[in-house]
Amino acid sequence: MEDATIDSDRPTRIVVDLDAIGHNLAEVRRRTGVAVMAVVKANAYGHGLVPVARHLEALGVEQLGVAFLEEGIALREAGVRIPILVMGGIFGPQAPRFIAHGLEATVSSIDKLRQVEAAAEAAGRKAVVHLKVDTGMERIGVHSYSCGPFIEAAVASRWCTVKGIYSHLACADDPASPMTALQVERFAEACAHFERLGVPMPLRHLANSGGVLHFPGTWLDMVRPGIVLYGVLPAPASRATLDLRPAMSLLSRVVYFKVVKAGRPVSYGATWAPARDTRVVTVPVGYGDGWPRALSSRGAVLVRGARRPVVGRICMDQFMVDIGDGSAWNGDEVVLVGRQGGEAIRVEDVAVAAGTIPYEILTGLNLRVPRHYMGGGGAATPTGV
Repeated sequence: MEDATIDSDRPTRIVVDLDAIGHNLAEVRRRTGVAVMAVVKANAYGHGLVPVARHLEALGVEQLGVAFLEEGIALREAGVRIPILVMGGIFGPQAPRFIAHGLEATVSSIDKLRQVEAAAEAAGRKAVVHLKVDTGMERIGVHSYSCGPFIEAAVASRWCTVKGIYSHLACADDPASPMTALQVERFAEACAHFERLGVPMPLRHLANSGGVLHFPGTWLDMVRPGIVLYGVLPAPASRATLDLRPAMSLLSRVVYFKVVKAGRPVSYGATWAPARDTRVVTVPVGYGDGWPRALSSRGAVLVRGARRPVVGRICMDQFMVDIGDGSAWNGDEVVLVGRQGGEAIRVEDVAVAAGTIPYEILTGLNLRVPRHYMGGGGAATPTGV
């Protein structure tokens, strides 16, 4: 593993359980029975791009998915050799770098197709592409109702090999939403163009984490799980149809203890003060690490196995916790996400308290927080990414 970019003795750290990721991957495979494109974009949802991708490659995952060209290049430079699809829209001048690094490109229009073709011809090497069809996101991709000429041009290309065709589900996190059935129908209509042209059907992939959880009709030839690989449900409405194990713990330690007298406000803005004398500890984590300021006087942590409230505004580098009549020593472990004793705080709990979604909590945890890895056939290892 890479050396830590920040001293690994820092009391605040993320611990990633690679065995939990492996378990979750096995659950996806068991449920769907099709190939898996493991999504590792956004620093593997905060878990660490390179270590997680290497672990997934060792587990035999068929493909990886990233958002940006730079993520794909970072994986290639780290020695990852399995197929990698860059799912974001292509910016024209980047096209030659896809070819140079052996990355699969998302082609989302005839214009983008021509850009990739030109780069491939210049390199004298065919590009591998996946066609993006818009079935309801209105983000990138050719509309499903007008994608015939686009698919025909891609199939006829001399310099592009069409490996896949895909779309993205807008509402699959909610099993009750009728939108997914509509998107499945639109996607099937788009794929029918291959039959009309009399050419082999490429890999069809449609299911994100919500699709894996709730909609078997979206599994097709390959699924693209993201957040469920890390043991987190995508939304409060999601059903736990997989036996998921959270892969991330966010831990810190008490660095200060004091008694705050009744009526004496705590932190910036003097927004909170105790009604009676109470014991308050300081924890060295803040919004500078990606811990949301929205958790001010709303969040909770575990100290000595008890759930304790965050009080006052969260600062850039620290926040305070009311432990009431409890006790704590400098150096005591504080759990922001994870288990301690018989209590647990899930990423989903944190997201609800912050008024956001689990994705934002995970991906917001930045590289100032060192990552440590356990499982995966090795001892815990610190790394900076």
